[in-house]
Amino acid sequence: MTELHATRAMAVASGAKPPRTRRTRHSATDVGLAVWSVLVFLFLFAPIIVIIAYSFNVGRLLVSWDHFGFDSFAAIVTKPAIRDAVWLSIRTGVIAAIFATALGTLAGIAMARRPGKWVFWFIGLLLLVSVTPEIVDAVALLPWLVFLGQDLGMSIFSDGVVRLVIGHSLFATAIVAYIVRARLVGLDAQLEEASADLYAPPLRTFWRVTLPLALPAVLAGGLLSFTLSLDNTIVAAFVQVSGTTPWPVYVLSALRSGLRPEIAAVSTIMLLLTLFALAMVAVVLRRAGDSATQIARTMAGN
Repeated sequence: MTELHATRAMAVASGAKPPRTRRTRHSATDVGLAVWSVLVFLFLFAPIIVIIAYSFNVGRLLVSWDHFGFDSFAAIVTKPAIRDAVWLSIRTGVIAAIFATALGTLAGIAMARRPGKWVFWFIGLLLLVSVTPEIVDAVALLPWLVFLGQDLGMSIFSDGVVRLVIGHSLFATAIVAYIVRARLVGLDAQLEEASADLYAPPLRTFWRVTLPLALPAVLAGGLLSFTLSLDNTIVAAFVQVSGTTPWPVYVLSALRSGLRPEIAAVSTIMLLLTLFALAMVAVVLRRAGDSATQIARTMAGN
């Protein structure tokens, strides 16, 4: 029994009133900051809430509420244009994630395990890719892909999926490289050195030791690459070709004729898919021992 409980018991036994516990008083500043925080979050998430609410609208236009229903969600299956756009975005996201994860993992491992002056310059190049506005990347990619596909006759660069994968992989590769390098820099290289001392060839050491150590960061980077590809609109709008319109570009073009409820419904489905991928990133990093702050930095691309 604690001292406070003992004091209360003695006071009750003697007929006296038990001492009152001190209540924490919140100042006006604390209350004001709490209210302001709630208002800021409402302001940030209100558009998303509106889109989710209007996805249940059964009507001709999104802004004109008719009645509640789930008919709009069937458009992802019943309407070929929407179905093809969503499927293209998912397929492009998966391929871009695999491509970016492979390149970013190798780059991150090289920077962590082969330090030198080149690392400083290489990180500078990755940082340049990360901070360059997407409109600049899009304007630079378009003539380059046209030159490769048409002028040089390399038909693979005229394929819409290939062009989208290349455009989406630029930023994602840098993100994966950052995450993998940060993961391995904090881990001792003694296990890899022990594997080499046991006469394991470098390739076996990579598959048996290095890659398992970096696996949480690799998985997190791959999932982040997938989510980054899903909402890449600017680059996709520039590098796409006729017949390969991803979902963000389809939504952008739908603004000309007016948004329909199925746009909100499919956007809600894509939002849930993105949140699921981010949740998986958090689970993987949490099991790897990262703190909440480290997980937040990883999701922010730092």
